[in-house]
Amino acid sequence: MPTCSEARSSLLALLRGAEHFNTEVFPAKEALFAGLATGQSPSALFIACADSRIDPSLITQTDPGNLFILRNIGNLVPAYGEMLGGVSAAVEYAVMALEVSTIIVCGHSDCGAMKALLDPEKSGLDTMPTVKSWLRNAEAARAATLTAFRADDAGPATVRCIAEQNVLLQLAHLRTHPAVVAGLAGRTLFLQGWFYDIGSGEITILDEQTRTSVPIDTVIKRLETEPA
Repeated sequence: MPTCSEARSSLLALLRGAEHFNTEVFPAKEALFAGLATGQSPSALFIACADSRIDPSLITQTDPGNLFILRNIGNLVPAYGEMLGGVSAAVEYAVMALEVSTIIVCGHSDCGAMKALLDPEKSGLDTMPTVKSWLRNAEAARAATLTAFRADDAGPATVRCIAEQNVLLQLAHLRTHPAVVAGLAGRTLFLQGWFYDIGSGEITILDEQTRTSVPIDTVIKRLETEPA
């Protein structure tokens, strides 16, 4: 736990950052924010982990207003009807009210949620009942991973495997949401899974059909050459 002094320093850093935004950053982008002041029309819903090392706008090189961002522990999307709440509401609102055309589910390396799934006891999951209950939405990813890795192996390769399996699982869960089903049926919505490696900065795309990781440039070329 941080000391009182450390907590105070952390708060001061945030306040100074906000002050810098007010006095330096905002004036430089005043026209952008003026356009956003009366509404939003993001093109994509970006579902990411709450991990502090993940910055959706940075890794996609987008400005405020481009992404409708949904973050939670483990980048999870409960299947429709199982746990109606903030996640389901955000998905429904993004598709039906904001009319986003893309939904990205982005997993990442060294994910604490995935490590906890692999080794609940070591991660102290039993002392966090709310987190434990939430992570049940990723249990099938754990089962898929354990066909190739041991449960007590939380090395980088295992964590990557379960994180990728989890992204594929959450895409399947998204397909149970009525708004998503309608968008897919009308061909007005694309779903895609990403994996972000924090150490290398590499982003790869997860192919739902082959359940393999595909280089991002390959996917770009494919989309550029496909007929509309």
